[in-house]
Amino acid sequence: MTPNMLCKHKLAQKLQILYDGSIMKVRTKSVHTGVKIDKTFNSVITPLYPTSTFFFDKIGKNKGFDYTRSGNPTRAALEKNIAAQEGGVDCSVTATGMSAITAVMFFLKPGDHVIASNDIYGGTYRLFDDVLKSRGLTFSFVDMRNLERVKRSITSKTKMIWIETPSNPLLNIVDIKGIVAIAKKKKILTVADNTFLSPYFQKPLKLGVDIVVHSTTKYINGHSDVVGGAIVYSTKALQERGRYLVNALGVSGSPFDAWLVLRGVKTLAPRMEIHQSNALLVAQYLEGHPNAKKVYYPGLASHPQQDLIRKQMTGFGGMLTFELNTKKVSLDGFLKKMKVFTLAESLGGVESLVEIPWYMSHASMGAAGLKASGITREMVRVSVGIEDAEDLIADLGQALKA
Repeated sequence: MTPNMLCKHKLAQKLQILYDGSIMKVRTKSVHTGVKIDKTFNSVITPLYPTSTFFFDKIGKNKGFDYTRSGNPTRAALEKNIAAQEGGVDCSVTATGMSAITAVMFFLKPGDHVIASNDIYGGTYRLFDDVLKSRGLTFSFVDMRNLERVKRSITSKTKMIWIETPSNPLLNIVDIKGIVAIAKKKKILTVADNTFLSPYFQKPLKLGVDIVVHSTTKYINGHSDVVGGAIVYSTKALQERGRYLVNALGVSGSPFDAWLVLRGVKTLAPRMEIHQSNALLVAQYLEGHPNAKKVYYPGLASHPQQDLIRKQMTGFGGMLTFELNTKKVSLDGFLKKMKVFTLAESLGGVESLVEIPWYMSHASMGAAGLKASGITREMVRVSVGIEDAEDLIADLGQALKA
């Protein structure tokens, strides 16, 4: 083979790898994965298949789909897209983020023990502490920043460690590799909720985690017009069990919701960059304001876990929390003055939202659980949108006036 032929051969190999998607960057994968499936009209947008069932050519022979709960071409396209971004072997798209978490918990059986952070999302805490405890699972809620405490919490019945990092709403960072190392020695399944950062800023599977979950309602969709969830698997064995459970439980996402998320995910990369740049400016402004007692944001130098942040995250995200100085500004007064920010639960949309975890997203934890996690009545969780940062800061400034 001549040098010129060898060069062309290597180029052809690289182009094939690129076409297969294995070396595409997240920004490219989010736009192109799961799109070109229309062989009839060559649509550049993934078609929507709003059908409940599919006809068979004969018994045992169809076009790969039989019933939409079990599989649908539009949902399959989104599953391929999210799996590619996270670096997983496959993905199951579910009806909500909580249905994704619920399906994962069915990997366990009564009597199994789970270790989770004591400052996880309130809906997750409620499912674990209230619903699943009554079904025979046991839980230990610990400060997972302390790896020794995690080790001490392991029992002979521990079968799963639930990781949420950054945590909701305190933005605490869990050492993913450290937790994985502990879990692997004991053959414990590790699951990471990657909703806050999205695969654009963090990839838990590459750090050794077994399963990643998302509320696609948030950043992956990014437009506050759909609810959904996703489970991403690191191995074929987990994929087979997970897909079986999602189908058996009937929690798979609808084709229309999947189509909406496929539209939203295309702009994940630029949205995350703007969310982050705005959040950093807002956090810096709040940190210098006398009526904000404390600001929690990974992008601030004041965050105590800078070494770990740099090790496992490629960005800081768009979420922050601050404690309002209620001796100078009333909580109700602050919220009523907001013009650009909207008081609402959820996060990750293009619009900026504020909410009070004690009374809203985490209320189901109860006073004892809230206090144990470090959440206070004065905490304001902020989902920073993609508006102009100057407008966001001006809105905060007028609302924070004593």
